[in-house]
Amino acid sequence: MRKLFFSELTSCKETKLHSAPHSWLPLEKGKLSKFAGHSSSSIESLMKMPEPAVLPHFKPADYVDILAQIHEELESCPPDEKSCLYLLQFQVFRGLGEAKLSRRSLQSAWEKASTIHEKLIFGAWLKYEKKGEEPISDLLSSCGKCSQEFKLLDFVSQISTESHEISYDDKSDVFWGSPVVHFRIRDDMIACDRRKLAALSTPLYAMLNGGFRESHLEVIDMSRNGISPIGMRAISKFSLSGRLPYLSAEVILEMLDFANKFCCNGLKDACERKLASFVCSRQDAIDFMECALELGCSILAAACLQVLLNELPECLNDEQVVRIFSCASKQQRSTMVGNASFSLYCLLSEVSMSINATSDVTMTFLEKLVESASDSRQQQLALHQSACTRLLRKDYTEAERLFNAAFTTGHLYSVVGLARLASMRGNKHFSLKLLDSVMSSRWPLGWMYQERALYLEGDNKLENLNKATELDPTLTYPYMFRAASLMKRQSVEAALMEINRILGFKLVLECLELRFCCYLALEDYRAALCDVQAILTLAPDYRMIGGRVSAKQLRMLVMENVEQWTTADCWMQLYDRWSSVDDIGSLSVIYQMLESDAAKGVLYFRQSLLLLRLNCPEAAMRSLQLAREHAASQHEQLVYEGWILYDTGHCEEGLQKAEASIAIQRSFEAFFLKAYALADSSLDPSTSATVVSLLEDALRCPSDRLRKGQALNNLGSVYVDCGKLDLAAECYINALKIGHTRAHQGLARVHFLRNNRTGAYEEMTKLIEKARSNASAYEKRSEYCDRELTKADLQMVTKLDPLRVYPYRYRAAVLMDNHKEKEAIAELTKAIAFKADLNLLHLRAAFHEHVGEISSALRDCRAALSVDPNHQEMLELHHRVNSQEP
Repeated sequence: MRKLFFSELTSCKETKLHSAPHSWLPLEKGKLSKFAGHSSSSIESLMKMPEPAVLPHFKPADYVDILAQIHEELESCPPDEKSCLYLLQFQVFRGLGEAKLSRRSLQSAWEKASTIHEKLIFGAWLKYEKKGEEPISDLLSSCGKCSQEFKLLDFVSQISTESHEISYDDKSDVFWGSPVVHFRIRDDMIACDRRKLAALSTPLYAMLNGGFRESHLEVIDMSRNGISPIGMRAISKFSLSGRLPYLSAEVILEMLDFANKFCCNGLKDACERKLASFVCSRQDAIDFMECALELGCSILAAACLQVLLNELPECLNDEQVVRIFSCASKQQRSTMVGNASFSLYCLLSEVSMSINATSDVTMTFLEKLVESASDSRQQQLALHQSACTRLLRKDYTEAERLFNAAFTTGHLYSVVGLARLASMRGNKHFSLKLLDSVMSSRWPLGWMYQERALYLEGDNKLENLNKATELDPTLTYPYMFRAASLMKRQSVEAALMEINRILGFKLVLECLELRFCCYLALEDYRAALCDVQAILTLAPDYRMIGGRVSAKQLRMLVMENVEQWTTADCWMQLYDRWSSVDDIGSLSVIYQMLESDAAKGVLYFRQSLLLLRLNCPEAAMRSLQLAREHAASQHEQLVYEGWILYDTGHCEEGLQKAEASIAIQRSFEAFFLKAYALADSSLDPSTSATVVSLLEDALRCPSDRLRKGQALNNLGSVYVDCGKLDLAAECYINALKIGHTRAHQGLARVHFLRNNRTGAYEEMTKLIEKARSNASAYEKRSEYCDRELTKADLQMVTKLDPLRVYPYRYRAAVLMDNHKEKEAIAELTKAIAFKADLNLLHLRAAFHEHVGEISSALRDCRAALSVDPNHQEMLELHHRVNSQEP
């Protein structure tokens, strides 16, 4: 096998201007320069790690307090304020990295929208957030159900038509002129009913029956008022019937201009509604929006806005569209979106930042966002996001002004931007002073220590990074820096252990990339290949080494230095890795298998299952859709469609797809899907018998060991729930015989229910020994041992996966039992600081109530209900605590 070699950065053919965290690049195809003796130049390049980004998110120092405030305001605010509050809630969850919760808040903002403009904006935002999920809408349509967010709203018909006629008393109002008045437009004469025309507006009434000369004329020249004969006849007909005849857009625009000049509100409203029906394309929207903004036509502007927002993000590449949004005055913004200006520019800024965070377009939208902010929380978000963009554009003076304004308004996280700017000017002492000032004024957070570490050296730097990890183990930079430092000291194995700490519970591409480099340093090319293939599964276009080289190119180079597997080898490797609960390894094998002529639908489906286990729902959905595209038959395609619907919360429609597949051909996957969906959707105890029958049908159909092991495991769980322990044990044992390692957990449960705690403990120990990812196994084993062993197991769980909340709750409960109330609350607070979890907040609220801290208990209740508004126990606790508040 050829050796891999490490080359200097200057040898790279695909060089960009970014500094790189890693330094190993190809010299030519099939060759990599050797990391000979861990040369200092290569290591120094490795150490050039980029600083953690200043995140352009709303990050309140105490998110629990903000969520509680929002919930309290939602309980008492008028309906027209709810959408803005849900938007703020969305921004809080976005800053916490809680994608599901932020999506739900956005959905709530859409559902609670009190104006058409809000409905359009949040509907478009949901569509943008669900980009790539349009096929789900098509699948729902095939089941007779519509997804509302992807449909254009027929809002014009929902807006009530008000009467704008001028009322007058026939007896008291005397019309001095002829009852018929003629309007001359060049060579045409248009006869109109004087009374009816006068009733269209106060100015027309004054002209036709007031002190003006026209009130005594029978012929009035209208040739210079921009109205054509066709348009004037249509106005005459409208004055008689209140309805517009079918006309071209050009004529209606003439009438609209006439209505605007003579303040004919009813005519203007009718013209707007008619013109709205002409807005079908982006160019239509651009053309009509100009007229709408000039004449103050809110209905027409809304119709144009809907079409433009429906085409996000593509429409922001159109200069005409950008000009509409960036050049609109305050009055024009009011016409276009009413009072929803902040919501609109919040959406446009986010979309534009995702396209190019440093563009002039992004900067302009953010300036409009700052202008539109109406309260301090909106100002904090707008100012901070604007400052982040200015920082990226290297406009340091303006960035400092904006960061300082955001910080002064109350956005504590903006101190990060101020500290970075001070450091850029060479004043690290001032950066430290800023951070120390913030940290001395409140309970410090992990990001504060991480930021502080950037301005320190040596042991002080590592001490602060360790403290950052202690307070917030989800921060990736400290792990990467420590691993890189260990590499510099030629401790590659130790560096590998460090980066594995975070990859054990959080799949981060940059961390996988760093581990890839560690494996190269160890000349473990098979492991390096595994990681680069996992990277490509998650991000097919990913570029490594600071963006210099495509991951695909590095993969090809590494592959030439490993022994190639046959299809049979790949299947054996997949079985082994799946059985050892090595999800990343399994992903890598499937990536390699997809290059062969194997059945791709099946492989993409397996890939989606692994990605769900690794908490990568977007990538999992992408794989499911690829499985659907590559299905070998209609009945197989229906199964994948069923899973797509099930995974997006449409259980009933997923069941329909499973039944349709079975009707065509009985297959393992169709029966398994139906059993899975039915077990999840029905609370009826009698459903268990149906689920058992379906799983037995599935097991009679052809499939491989991986899937049959899962079916046997699920069948065992149903038997346990039904109290049939012997049948359950038989299922679990059969699953273990074909390599389904997770069945140890089910068998342990059977032992426990048979009062055999020792057997249950031993069974879970076997799972821990076999599984590559075993934090959940330690957690489950803790239920089957005495208190001291339980504490040790749960401590191991927190070490392996600090995001699992049960250990914190257990330790807090033990402390509470021992009357250590402050320590119990502190244990929960430690986890709540980096994870917005309902159960943690619920328990802390109960503890606060127990010690008589009613205001703190109420705050936690409200924050918890922001996480899950329908949680029954939480609602009951909130009601009880609320009644105790003085």
